[in-house]
Amino acid sequence: MATLLLDDGTIESNLDEIARELAPLGIHIKHYDPGTALLFPHLLTQDVLTDGEKRHIVDLHNSVFEFIQQENRYLWCDLLNVHPGSPNLQTLITTYSQYHTHTAPEPLYVLAGEIIFGFIKPDGSQVQLLVQSQDYLHIPAGVEHWCSLTASLNFKAVRYFTAADGWVPNYTGTQLNDQDWGLGN
Repeated sequence: MATLLLDDGTIESNLDEIARELAPLGIHIKHYDPGTALLFPHLLTQDVLTDGEKRHIVDLHNSVFEFIQQENRYLWCDLLNVHPGSPNLQTLITTYSQYHTHTAPEPLYVLAGEIIFGFIKPDGSQVQLLVQSQDYLHIPAGVEHWCSLTASLNFKAVRYFTAADGWVPNYTGTQLNDQDWGLGN
């Protein structure tokens, strides 16, 4: 379940309150547990997946979550599988750990593991959101944010796309708050 750390050090774990805090940014967060993880538990704990195993996970996921694609007009999705042995791990960390925006929405459904997102609220305060297994997050186009893996370096999520280049980061130059948040560690 998601956890939000506010700029003043307050930790919020009530999903309705988290959604209320993020609403001014247009961010939507929900928790869905349809039990699909029971269909492929060995694949969720496995670091390396074949293309066929990835397709199998996405196909099973889509059979349950077709409404997410239809409601939001997503054109396609894929499986993002990050683990300590990922070949481009350092590039991924460097690319997304700076404040940036996207020209298209950045929606994802977390199947396993966790990831941290940072956002700047309209009042200028910075917050961090720990997203975990079975959380669905939709970040609208143009919302300034960053993301980072937690210490486990494990994360599996279905990413949704509305445009081929929608997930390319446009860096803003905003500096991350120096506070040590400690989420997910």
